[in-house]
Amino acid sequence: MVDPTNSSTSSTGCTIMVQPDLNQLLTAVILLDDQLSIVYMNAAAEAILDGSLRRFYQQPFLELFHFSNLDPLAMQQAMRDQQTISDRDVTMVLHDGRRITIEFTAQPLHDNTKHPMMLLELRHTDQLARIYQETSQQHQLQAAQSMVRGLAHEIKNPLGGLRGAAQLLASELTDVELREYTDLIIRQADRLSTLVDRMLGSNQIQPQASANIHELLEHVVQVVRLGIEQELNWVKDYDPSLPPLIIAAEPLEQVFLNLLMNAYDALHESHTPNPTITLKTRVTHQQTIYGKRYRQCAVVVVQDNGAGIPAEIRDTLFYPMVSGRAGGTGLGLSIAQNIVHQHGGKIEVESEPGLTEFRVYLPYIETRVDVAEPDKSKGSAL
Repeated sequence: MVDPTNSSTSSTGCTIMVQPDLNQLLTAVILLDDQLSIVYMNAAAEAILDGSLRRFYQQPFLELFHFSNLDPLAMQQAMRDQQTISDRDVTMVLHDGRRITIEFTAQPLHDNTKHPMMLLELRHTDQLARIYQETSQQHQLQAAQSMVRGLAHEIKNPLGGLRGAAQLLASELTDVELREYTDLIIRQADRLSTLVDRMLGSNQIQPQASANIHELLEHVVQVVRLGIEQELNWVKDYDPSLPPLIIAAEPLEQVFLNLLMNAYDALHESHTPNPTITLKTRVTHQQTIYGKRYRQCAVVVVQDNGAGIPAEIRDTLFYPMVSGRAGGTGLGLSIAQNIVHQHGGKIEVESEPGLTEFRVYLPYIETRVDVAEPDKSKGSAL
């Protein structure tokens, strides 16, 4: 076995032994016996597996997961042959349903004992993927706003002229029946103008108040049920301990209405057997969103068991005019992202055939933690 102890020689000629603390490593380190049972874990491994060494001691490593694409026979063969194996993008599903993606290295330990052991190194790649997704979404949001603002004047100016001409024409008409047509023109011009304003996504946050997110979700579900043709299975997994949120309720209703209707459309168009939409609410702690850390965030999860999002649009899903449906406008998710962004939150999405999941993070703003304090010694400019 390689001795993990490091040594150095001081100026006095004495050898100083330095014992590294594996709990300081960001890489998860797990030691398995010849039965692939856990005999040691460092703190990073405990964080990934959401459990302590005391809890998992002597438990078979692969039994910790509801699903894993690691091959136990390959690991046992590597131990017998004293060969190192590695893999990336390894998917594991814990028994609580949490899915993690890791980079994996298994190295047999070379020593003279009769009981060989294996050292596992796990690197959690989900966090890097989330950072990439956040950065990509920010770029999409900026690109969407830039593009739509460029088009706004080209659309709104003719609409203003059209509406003004209709008003002038209406003032000259004495026939009430003919005025119905000018009123129709005015109403449709106003509707299009409102749609452009929604596409622009005003940066001004609407008035916010304390609201129960579950009541909001139930209202949206009722609206969806009244507006769809196909019967769906609804699964609601609400966390009753969720504190009230300070939100703009009406815009957020539009967000969840869009997500639920997208889920319904995906199920309806793919003719999914036993179509099911699942709604979950949870509280997550120490969540970082766009570089800001919050002690608490509410998480609303919308799942469906449809065919999944086409691979060719997954990376550009939040751009305007991008839609997986033939009749879709591609505006709904772009608008939803802007609304959630105004609340300091974010939307994450994962999709594969049989499971598409949108996660909406809504931070409790009062729990924000500033990562770096300002240097007060320099004073402030007034």
